[in-house]
Amino acid sequence: MALVTAGFVVLDAVEPEKLAVFYTELLDAEQTDISLDHVEIRGAEGTRLAFRRDVSATPASWPRAENNQQVHLDFLVEDLDEAERRIIGLGGRPLETKDMPGPYQERVYADPAGHSFTIRPVPPTATDQG
Repeated sequence: MALVTAGFVVLDAVEPEKLAVFYTELLDAEQTDISLDHVEIRGAEGTRLAFRRDVSATPASWPRAENNQQVHLDFLVEDLDEAERRIIGLGGRPLETKDMPGPYQERVYADPAGHSFTIRPVPPTATDQG
């Protein structure tokens, strides 16, 4: 048995309830716990996120250096353009990433509270070379 099991990725926000709604819609999730200063959700694919009230939370400034990236989330999507339309429709915004290194075609956004996250295509499955 593992000594530690995975819990939640917790994002601090001034208004955790509003941020939870964004991710609940984005991930087709359900709220599993809510209290005065804390909301937890579980996505359809098992992704678990929590949002904690922090009245002094400030968004990361990534890709600018002054208040650099604090944490970011990666999500896999079937269709980048469709995902982008949904993200923007929910209140997310694209971040400038033209010089971003990496082997994958990916796009970076900020959620309504300013946390950055990346979407990239689901990797292709290996075909039988039989």
